[in-house]
Amino acid sequence: MNVKIASEFYLRDVQIVAEELLGKLIVRKYEDGTIKKYRISEIEMYIGEEDLACHAAKGRTARTEIMYDQGGKIYMYLIYGMYWLLNIVTGLKDHPQAILIRGLQDISGPGRVGKVLHLDKSFYGEDLSVSDRIWLEDDGLNFGFTRHSRINIDYAGDIWKNKKYRYIIK
Repeated sequence: MNVKIASEFYLRDVQIVAEELLGKLIVRKYEDGTIKKYRISEIEMYIGEEDLACHAAKGRTARTEIMYDQGGKIYMYLIYGMYWLLNIVTGLKDHPQAILIRGLQDISGPGRVGKVLHLDKSFYGEDLSVSDRIWLEDDGLNFGFTRHSRINIDYAGDIWKNKKYRYIIK
């Protein structure tokens, strides 16, 4: 039996949440009422203002404001003018951390994730624990994972580029 993930799950440190997030289900209720479930297969962590690859490294802005809220909210942003990327905020208020959903089972790439889930700017700030259009569920299955360097963040420098903050389900 699947259980909707409660808000307390997201209020922990990004690394703890990231490890437990792999294998969970993203549930999307589409405009036509159809409900589909997708297993999270790849994530990337961004751990706060000190992380030069994290959007919060430049400080609090209108774009990053939701990252400073408490965990469980959605941080959406547009890249290349066409792809909405899904990030889940974690941790406590005023400690910006987020997890980018890079892949779902049989769907690789964060741009494709946003496209399949039909995401847009309206999801910015959505609370996963109370939303009726997108939420996470735990079906009780546990998965191992491998750790890798993050992708497309050369601008952050070698130290941050080479951190093993990307997890892929086994």
